[in-house]
Amino acid sequence: MPLDGLFLYGISRELNDIFKQGRIEKIYQPAREEIVLTISKPGAKHRLLLNAGAENARVHLTDATRPNPVSPPMFCMLLRKHLEGGRVIEFRQSGLDRVLDIRVDCRDELGQPVVKSLICEIMGRHSNIILVSRAGDLILDGIRRYSHAVSRHREVLPGRIYVPPPDQGKTDPFSLTEDVFRELVMSGDLDGGLAETVQRCLDGFSIPTCRELVRLAGLDPETRLEYCGEHEMRTLWQTLQKTLTGIRANGVRAALLYRPDGAPADFFALEPAYREKQRQITGTANEIADTFFTYQMNRLLLAKEKNQLLGVIKKHNRRITKKLRLQQKSAADAGEADSYRLCGELLTSYMHLVKKGMDEIKLENYHHPDGEKVTILLDPELSGAENSQVYFKKYAKARNTREASSRMAALSEEELHYLEGVAASIEMAQSMDDLEEIRREIRGQGYLKEPAIVPRKSGAKEARPRSEPLKFVSGDGFTVLVGKNNRQNDTLTFKIAGEQDIWMHTCKIPGSHVIIRTEGREAPLSTLRQAAALAAYFSRAKGSSNVPVDYTLRKNVKKPNGARPGFVIYEKQKTLYVNPAPDILLE
Repeated sequence: MPLDGLFLYGISRELNDIFKQGRIEKIYQPAREEIVLTISKPGAKHRLLLNAGAENARVHLTDATRPNPVSPPMFCMLLRKHLEGGRVIEFRQSGLDRVLDIRVDCRDELGQPVVKSLICEIMGRHSNIILVSRAGDLILDGIRRYSHAVSRHREVLPGRIYVPPPDQGKTDPFSLTEDVFRELVMSGDLDGGLAETVQRCLDGFSIPTCRELVRLAGLDPETRLEYCGEHEMRTLWQTLQKTLTGIRANGVRAALLYRPDGAPADFFALEPAYREKQRQITGTANEIADTFFTYQMNRLLLAKEKNQLLGVIKKHNRRITKKLRLQQKSAADAGEADSYRLCGELLTSYMHLVKKGMDEIKLENYHHPDGEKVTILLDPELSGAENSQVYFKKYAKARNTREASSRMAALSEEELHYLEGVAASIEMAQSMDDLEEIRREIRGQGYLKEPAIVPRKSGAKEARPRSEPLKFVSGDGFTVLVGKNNRQNDTLTFKIAGEQDIWMHTCKIPGSHVIIRTEGREAPLSTLRQAAALAAYFSRAKGSSNVPVDYTLRKNVKKPNGARPGFVIYEKQKTLYVNPAPDILLE
């Protein structure tokens, strides 16, 4: 959900408790629409993140580290000039507007005290971060600039007077009475849903928050307003008052909901209604916002990195596919080699019939059961023996071309198969460490350029990714390990697995190596099928059904000398046909 005014109220209240009279030590801009302030008080130092992105606009404390660019953008340098060393006076929110005014006590060029505001406006695609001098409310600059050509309401340009965002015409819920609440709600569209109607009335309440409020009241958020009577209005008002009273007294006790796969799904400024089989945690507004948005940003960053690496793989895939077509065409064009050999043999056998000056000759093919005649073109300047040698030379050249083209085509097909496996590994990657392992692999194979050498401090060691295979436990208690990329597959198969462990892989389909740790026991069919379903799931056949999965003892798996990462040969295998599914528990 978007960060609404009620949630911002909780964040603002917590920030005032933590940072009042805190000093701004450092400012940097890790992304185009993002600012990080390092604010310190005796014995504590915190990072405050401000983001004006269209989809993830927010303000909250963060534990996540963000990169500090070597060359700071202009807006960042302006903030450093005006705010670094200043002391935070307060975090101010007008009502429940999604606008946070960070008031800072600074010094001007003459050393005189002056108050400046860093105003964070959280308004979707209109979000902004604006530096304002409170001496005349003059805008010093904004992370986004725009004129009246973009907004008729106001301009955000240096030197203009700061004008707050337009009022939404909603009512502050903290100042409501029950009669006014009823009047506001019941004046809405009778065909509209109850949650949407409440949201149109209350300032600072987003639709997801209103839906949770209605659920907490024991009502259906989709209930049409025309079906709401005295009981519904009374229950909803009591729930709202109980929620606001708790927030006013103790601040926001925020909640974070998780999806069944363990990923954060949504967050609220109130404790949401109970959901079966959906885990939820509570915490401060800043903690919950940081957990949720850090996951979101990591997910977006991971998707971006995946797309970049997949773009590299697709580019090489297109190049090799084009080369393969040419090699196959060259091999097909050299298919006349056998006809050249036949012509040479027939000319040698019937040399006495060939005379100089002949353009062609028809000779009986003694290899054919019916002895059909073959027309052979001749060079009239050459004798029969010389024409025969010409055809044998053509045969040798065509044969060599065909063999070389076929050999190179086989290598190209092998390379395409390898790239398909790399693409599957990229799609399965679950962290930046996973992607960094893949990046190192394809860099070693020559598909990526080596990075520019950055001088390291003396004695410093190069950071290596610490990605580990996925670990599952079957229903029978067997540990099942799944490699997430080719290098990890090699390590898993040849360094971690024992010779009596069971090795699995999809048959002729790029995918992960899967190991069942037997520890001297015999794996039952149920475990074999569960592990095979994992092998199918972590492969290019993830979206298919009835996928063939080969399995054999690890001792029957070998890696040829000079083979690419992840490539193995195996014997004495059996095959299971399964549907892809991660239907056993991740340890």
